[in-house]
Amino acid sequence: MHLNMSENNCPLEERDRDRLPPILNHSLDRGPKLPFPSYGSFISTLNHKRESGSHSFSSPFLLPAVKQVRELPPIFPDVRHKHRISIDVLPPEVKARFVSEPIIPIRTKSAKEFQDDVERATISGDWKQVHDFYLTTFDSFLELNGAFKKEANAPFNTIEDSGINIKFVNIVYDALLHTPADTQKSVLKGIINSLLREWKGPRTKDDLRAYFVLVQNPQYTSPATYVIYAHLLRQIAALAEADHHFLMHWFKKLPQKRFKQLVERLQLFITTRLFPVKPEDLPSMAKCSWWIPSATKVLSLLNAANSISCLPITPFTDFYNLTLDHIDFMEDYHTWQAHGNSNRFTFCQFPFILSTVVKKAIIQRDSEQQMISMARQTLVDKVSRRQRVDMSLLFLNIKVRRLQLVSDSLDELSRKRADLKKKLKVTFVGEAGLDMGGLTKEWFLLLIRQIFHPDYGMFTYVKESQCHWFSSWKCDNNSEFRLVGALMGLAVYNSITLDIRFPPCVYKKLLTPPIVPCDLDTPVGMATLTLEDLQQIMPDLAHGLGELLSYEGNVEEDFYTTFQVFQEELGVVKSYNLKPGGDKIPVTNLNRKEYVQLYIDFLLNKSIYRQFAAFYHGFHSVCASNALMLLRPEEVEILVCGSPNLDMGSLQRVVQYEGYSKTDPTIRAFWDVVLAFPLELQKKLLHFTTGSDRVPVGGMADLNFKISKIDVCTDWLPVSHTCFNQICLPPYKSKKELRQKLTIAISNAEGFGLE
Repeated sequence: MHLNMSENNCPLEERDRDRLPPILNHSLDRGPKLPFPSYGSFISTLNHKRESGSHSFSSPFLLPAVKQVRELPPIFPDVRHKHRISIDVLPPEVKARFVSEPIIPIRTKSAKEFQDDVERATISGDWKQVHDFYLTTFDSFLELNGAFKKEANAPFNTIEDSGINIKFVNIVYDALLHTPADTQKSVLKGIINSLLREWKGPRTKDDLRAYFVLVQNPQYTSPATYVIYAHLLRQIAALAEADHHFLMHWFKKLPQKRFKQLVERLQLFITTRLFPVKPEDLPSMAKCSWWIPSATKVLSLLNAANSISCLPITPFTDFYNLTLDHIDFMEDYHTWQAHGNSNRFTFCQFPFILSTVVKKAIIQRDSEQQMISMARQTLVDKVSRRQRVDMSLLFLNIKVRRLQLVSDSLDELSRKRADLKKKLKVTFVGEAGLDMGGLTKEWFLLLIRQIFHPDYGMFTYVKESQCHWFSSWKCDNNSEFRLVGALMGLAVYNSITLDIRFPPCVYKKLLTPPIVPCDLDTPVGMATLTLEDLQQIMPDLAHGLGELLSYEGNVEEDFYTTFQVFQEELGVVKSYNLKPGGDKIPVTNLNRKEYVQLYIDFLLNKSIYRQFAAFYHGFHSVCASNALMLLRPEEVEILVCGSPNLDMGSLQRVVQYEGYSKTDPTIRAFWDVVLAFPLELQKKLLHFTTGSDRVPVGGMADLNFKISKIDVCTDWLPVSHTCFNQICLPPYKSKKELRQKLTIAISNAEGFGLE
């Protein structure tokens, strides 16, 4: 079905389009919300323009409250003494009409009756009854409420219930795409007339319900409908904050399938506007620069709805628009830095739409620009002093001894804090060779392996959750925790994936706050954490605290506990009060929620504050950038550790071969075996070859995975070089033999599989 928007009989001509309200960029930010102009002021300006014969709407419509109001003539002193005339004796043409609330028409057609109508029309070919239903329903906001509101006269003024019969809406929209073209066109014309008619005046909840229904229309997948869709999105984007709050909660109640369809349609609209297949099918960008800001604003309502849902309706990655990977995102970022969350639209104001690839590139380039500025200044200083220029000053050069790996690394990074944003080069003392990437990765792997070993004492490995947590023992020097933080920052900057198993709350804490405070006394890493966060670290303890919260008996008598906790540190049990005098305050049914929250805060924040503060400052010493404000905690984890989502088919397409070709029998057998492996064995293969079972941000292509031929007896097991992401295969004679040898190798490799 094609709707030609340029036809003479189309209602949305230029003269009608001017009647729609202008898009206002003041709302398209994440900062303090600027007020929208009132509809009254806009209508006053509109009337003034019409009286003067002008159709230009270039004024900002921010009219002063009083100054432009013409003074009324003074009341006549004797007016109150004049004879009052009853309105009943006035002729009808003189009487003023009383303003009354619009009455929603009563429509009684049920979903079942509508489905029966559609079924009869499909069989008979007579669509008149169905056509009339669509024509009437989409004629106005009132008719939409009459058709889909559960009870016409009920207010439904709550965020919990939109009052709309969602099941009926879905049935009507599903049937719409199978109706004749004239019926589909009549719906679009009805929407145009509704939008032209309904935007005047303050918004009511029935208006919000109409917007809620209209935005779900599946016809908006076609570029032929984009002019209509854009005007609908503009009106929704320009609603007041309180109205957005209602829509956000109503969106949250949608079925997952419908919610995803909304997100997909908005993403397609943004993509098509940025990179149209046929530019001539859309208005020029100069005439519709407000399309993308409006769509992004509405998409932000859906993202907010997804975020506040108890369980996410859809993964946060579904809000990524991968088309934006191909725009000049650094220009967008610099505009955002220069103008902040002002009235100038940037995608960085809505970071949920930017993929992790873009965010990583922004962080790296932002750091590179800082490094280049520093290096340029150093070069200028040396030249001005007529000193010899050493090109090594462009790199962060780390020299370490293998036997003193941690202490040497700590000393080097401490001495060269000013160079942390330079490209990393590692040299092992007494060993020849240039660092082409392999030595750097080996340094990371060996250092992480040593620091996270339980015997080293910095981190505790929790078997129940299979993750590491900060040791709570106190020490005067927390420089090694700063080293770990700096390592994580260097890994992000140098595109190294680390095999670190931190719980998700660590990344929440790293972004609390995302920018290092200027005041050194300002607490850092003190995130607001919940029982769910504790569950991901200490599941048994979290379960016990959950039982305490749900216990129906007398907590004080049966649990007999106080606001005091005990911790073992280096073999000594110590007690800590959760609040002043906590050892004398019993936990009761009334204060148990406070007890649980204080306990969580103590375990995950206060008891490890000094260790984590050093870790926080180490990370930000490398990655300090406004770009960190764009990141979610989950995205920081992906930047550091990689993505857990494996796609061995993608790896097969980008793998490199040395001594083999992709048609060799051994290689064909290898991929037959690997693609048939369960996920657990695929992860073990990746860990055996690369030192991590996760995928870099850029995907499998960024692994530089290599399969090499090793001319040895086929009794040998495969060998890996994790520093180069390389696996060496003997020329096995059969698929069975290859599967057996490969499974033994990847299942029994210790540590990082280093040779």
